[in-house]
Amino acid sequence: MTQRPSRPLPSGRLTRLSHFGRLAVGVAGGLVGEGVRRWQRGESWDWQQQALSAGNLQRISDRLSEMRGAAMKLGQLLSMDAGHLLPPELASILAGLRNHAHTLPLSQLEPLLSAAWGADWPSSFQRFSYQPIAAASIGQVHEAWTVSGRHLAIKVQYPGVVESIDHDLDQVATLLRWSRLLPPDLDIAPLLAEAKAQLQQEADYLYEAQQLEQMQRQLASDPDLILPQLEASFSGAKILAMDFIGGEPIDQLASASQAERHFWVEKLFRLLLRELFEWQHIQTDPNFANYLLDLKHQRLGLIDFGAARTYPTALCQAYRALLQALIAADAPALLAAAQQIGYCRPGMTAAQEACLVQLLQCVGRIFDGPYDFAGSDLVAELQQLAMRLSFELGYWYQPPLEALLLHRKLAGLFLLAQRMQVTIDVRAVVAPYLDPATPSQPTSSQPTLS
Repeated sequence: MTQRPSRPLPSGRLTRLSHFGRLAVGVAGGLVGEGVRRWQRGESWDWQQQALSAGNLQRISDRLSEMRGAAMKLGQLLSMDAGHLLPPELASILAGLRNHAHTLPLSQLEPLLSAAWGADWPSSFQRFSYQPIAAASIGQVHEAWTVSGRHLAIKVQYPGVVESIDHDLDQVATLLRWSRLLPPDLDIAPLLAEAKAQLQQEADYLYEAQQLEQMQRQLASDPDLILPQLEASFSGAKILAMDFIGGEPIDQLASASQAERHFWVEKLFRLLLRELFEWQHIQTDPNFANYLLDLKHQRLGLIDFGAARTYPTALCQAYRALLQALIAADAPALLAAAQQIGYCRPGMTAAQEACLVQLLQCVGRIFDGPYDFAGSDLVAELQQLAMRLSFELGYWYQPPLEALLLHRKLAGLFLLAQRMQVTIDVRAVVAPYLDPATPSQPTSSQPTLS
């Protein structure tokens, strides 16, 4: 296992503010230094290019990953929700924050465990691994074995995360605006509000425990999927304990057979459709590490439900109407469904509406027959159309939070299908869900192992 870097988490508003202050000073120094180097080379002053120097970008990445919490989360959201509007260098460094976090040193970890379990907590375990097996913006995960032999994954929340959310996000946004790393026309206020709401929800481990139990009820009849059982005696508001689920993240499936790759990718597409149309309850986090594949036993483990949420019935019906319009190539119905979902605001020009419909019709090509994800250039086309809509036609509008989260999940599945080089008859997969009267949906057959 690769050992993650360990650094104390800055806690307290003044301490975290001083970290932001040092980051701002470092970025300012980098701007001046890069400006001097450009002058020595006979080049003109370019504020954004100087801000995007390798040194400045590394400073931002290192400091945000060290601070964790809200600081990391905004970087992640910007890279996913507005990535096509950001300079490529900044989008890349922010995207890297998704899987890059410093871990807590033992001096900060042990007091958290003692506060939750009592000073004698080590006597409850045969073994507790202090080196985390995962670390992200909200907390880190440890592997442990109880005295009874139960194998657990224990998620420990970073200290002070909840209290620092609003302040940290506002500080990061101010820094990115001041340094001109963000395009001047990009309104990140909706992203700030989204990041604050998401972090508050994901930091509520009691909520996550409820979502886990709901997903267990929904998937109880599916033998291909396994979810961890909660260990309530070690769980609370700041610590969440559950069965350890083994396996490799599903994006490591490349070494499996073509049949296995096709089966599991299609399985996840079908799972999302069931979540949206059957249960109206979706685990919205697209992180591949949340899907752990055990090829030996031919099952897929699902973990991490802090981002699960219930979707309004009207929105689910609007997405069904959108799918029907895409398959029927019905432009007026497509625009009407887009309006229901919230893609459109009042007063759009005819040119803006036409570009939006063109963008949606571009997505609709995946329903024309068996779709070769590996050979697809859909993402590049969508980025070009989105930039035309935003810059050339002057339309920048934030859809509802639920729509953004669903888009992120779909984008993750699309990327997985590309990476696994599968060809899927997407129209056949979604067909059973187009009729609102259709109950529980069928699943594809397990591949025959060689």
